[in-house]
Amino acid sequence: MSDQKIYYKNWPEGIPKEVEIPDITLVDSLENTVKRFPDNVATYYMGFELTYKQLLDIVYRIATKLSELGIKKGDTVAIQYLNDPAFICNFYGILKTGGIVTTLSPLFKSLEIKRQLNDSDAKVYLGWEGFTNLVDPIIEETGVQHKFYTNLSPYLSPDPMGPQELQFGGEPTWEDLIRETPPNPPEVRINADELAMLQYTGGTTGFPKGAMLTHRNIIANCCQLRAWFPGTRPGDEVVLAALPFFHIYLGTGLHNAINNGWKIACVFNPREAHEVIEVIEATRPTIFPGIATLFNNLNNYEEIKDHDLSGIKYCMSGAAPLPEDVRKRFEEISGAQVREAYGLTEMSPGVTANPFVGTDKAGTVGIPFPSTDVKICDADGNTLGINEIGELVVRGPQMMTGYYKRAEETHNTIKDGWLWTGDLASMDEEGYITIRSRSKDLIKYKGHSVYPAEVEDLLHYHEAIAECGVIGILDDHGEENIKAYIELKDEFEGKISAQDIIEWAKANMGFEKYPRFVELVDEVPKTMVGKVSHLELRKLEEEKKK
Repeated sequence: MSDQKIYYKNWPEGIPKEVEIPDITLVDSLENTVKRFPDNVATYYMGFELTYKQLLDIVYRIATKLSELGIKKGDTVAIQYLNDPAFICNFYGILKTGGIVTTLSPLFKSLEIKRQLNDSDAKVYLGWEGFTNLVDPIIEETGVQHKFYTNLSPYLSPDPMGPQELQFGGEPTWEDLIRETPPNPPEVRINADELAMLQYTGGTTGFPKGAMLTHRNIIANCCQLRAWFPGTRPGDEVVLAALPFFHIYLGTGLHNAINNGWKIACVFNPREAHEVIEVIEATRPTIFPGIATLFNNLNNYEEIKDHDLSGIKYCMSGAAPLPEDVRKRFEEISGAQVREAYGLTEMSPGVTANPFVGTDKAGTVGIPFPSTDVKICDADGNTLGINEIGELVVRGPQMMTGYYKRAEETHNTIKDGWLWTGDLASMDEEGYITIRSRSKDLIKYKGHSVYPAEVEDLLHYHEAIAECGVIGILDDHGEENIKAYIELKDEFEGKISAQDIIEWAKANMGFEKYPRFVELVDEVPKTMVGKVSHLELRKLEEEKKK
């Protein structure tokens, strides 16, 4: 197969093959929306609504305060929030100063927080007050110069910047400070090709790295996504925000909503089906970005038939394979169209999806978004033929500029303008992509990408561990789970149990990362060059099944 774009042969009617990318920043996008739809609801959160005009006022106050603290163009600020308006306000407030945002997972433990703060060179930390016990002990070990915590009660009022009925003692919160700050940010000239984010990912090699995403990268993906949803109109849609805000998948979904003046319906705890349903019935969302486990959770909710989900028109499922029975069941319940998609952080993240018009092929991740090119290559870079399996290689205006402070890994990932995803895939005669195998060591736990190299690195902080290897296994429920093989130091043999390791990992790693299974071994197998052999560990697991 040549580099011919065979996916154009069956391109969906009404969807452009190329989209025009405006020369604007994310801040421009928000400001433009406020001019068009000042009184449109920007966010719905636990019964309270914030208009775009109110949102911009808070953004300007945050930018003003950050500037007073010395934050200037090119500085990095870290944010750590749940699914709430504070995340959005602070994200855009940072950008208004010309700063760069790095988002921290709310699942992170202290060690993970410290590592990202240091690697990203963050100068300010802004987060929910519930994280104080994790952040305070490590903040002096980072380069962070200022930290502030948010109490979310102002966002549970009609005007977060107005007088508050609930007053708390102690140190002033971040909202207390910005409420007293006038919305007069300094004018900072920001170019669309300058950095907006350092979005951390295991990438194609596993160890956390900051993908450098520009304003243009994210705006491009917003435009590509907008074109994929036929019949949607600026100012008229509602996006159900039931995925973690910090994750690039929903993150770009939020920016797309803001770019179009849509309402963002925040779900505080998406793991509880009844909370998702309450928000659906309160806001009547039309667009629902999700993952298979989220759709399945709603499918299995006992009282689902008693609720009205009929306002939902379009659902996109990513981050993990979408079982066909889960898709069909949710389509029956809601009347919505559910389509499987594929993306990765390095691409802001959207790359391919099944179209909402035209051919939808179950089991595939569809065709490329507009202005996106994909091909399947062998290890030498040769383009492979129809249904041949090779590495998925992609490019487009949404492609990152590289990994922060990691030139070699950037060079190994981006070659001749193409990004090598590390995922094995094939392309059929109509250009539809099927993911055949993820990067060989990647583990998908409940939709989260878990990289053994990172888990192994964290395990090595345990004083008793001499060596370790982490792989994905199938648990008793047939779902992928995380297992660690542990080689103890001599002086700890007989004194540390597998359960001790699990409990330590649970306390020191995010929920999605810690190994649920641990096996103590005399020696962790190695390759000829002394690296942990994940291949041999997988063979050990296979032997146990015989």
